Amino acid sequence: MGSVLGQILPLAIGVALSPLPIVAVILMLFAKNARATSLGFLVGWVVGLVVVGGVVVFVMNPAEQATGGEASPLSAIIHLALGVLFFFLAFRNWKNRPKPGQEAEMPKWMSSIDSMTAGKALGMGAALSGVNPKNLALTLSAGVVIAGAGLDSAQTLVALLVFILIASCTVAAPVIVNLVMGEKAAPMLNGWKAWLVQNNATVMMVLFVVFGFVMLGKGLAPLL
Repeated sequence: MGSVLGQILPLAIGVALSPLPIVAVILMLFAKNARATSLGFLVGWVVGLVVVGGVVVFVMNPAEQATGGEASPLSAIIHLALGVLFFFLAFRNWKNRPKPGQEAEMPKWMSSIDSMTAGKALGMGAALSGVNPKNLALTLSAGVVIAGAGLDSAQTLVALLVFILIASCTVAAPVIVNLVMGEKAAPMLNGWKAWLVQNNATVMMVLFVVFGFVMLGKGLAPLL
């Protein structure tokens, strides 16, 4: 169990380090329906992780059990594919990074946050956690690790829960800070938002390169 948690911890941190979703939550906290939309987004984020992680564990578990707990060829192929995907995403972020002195642009979808309903916020949260390429790849990898660890049902659920909690902590943090501090949290949240927007491409590029090598290592090890 401990080794599994050690393997999924960096993957969960990789999901948690998602600058734009954190920015989206902060913007929602300054919108008209602040509490409803921010909580809806957080719930959607968790739901997206639960669905993707749960499906992977459910599908991969029988395949891993059939190999006697050893890494299956399917697991290796998935990790190799994820490694290639991460390197591609790293290149795309490097290419689209702001030039020196240039202010980073906000994604167009963020302009609709002020008028967003709780239902739409929930859907956006689920999409950004479950469909976003980086988070999808990391959650898939975590699901493969959990499914191939030979854990019983209770341990599998605990491992998946730990992954989801860690992967959601940064999205939950602005909501919790706002609930605790109220209006006093505004300067802090605005500071977080400004830094995350300006450094989003750089943070993501570094994460993609790191996890690209991690996934290639996980994929090549059982094959070699």
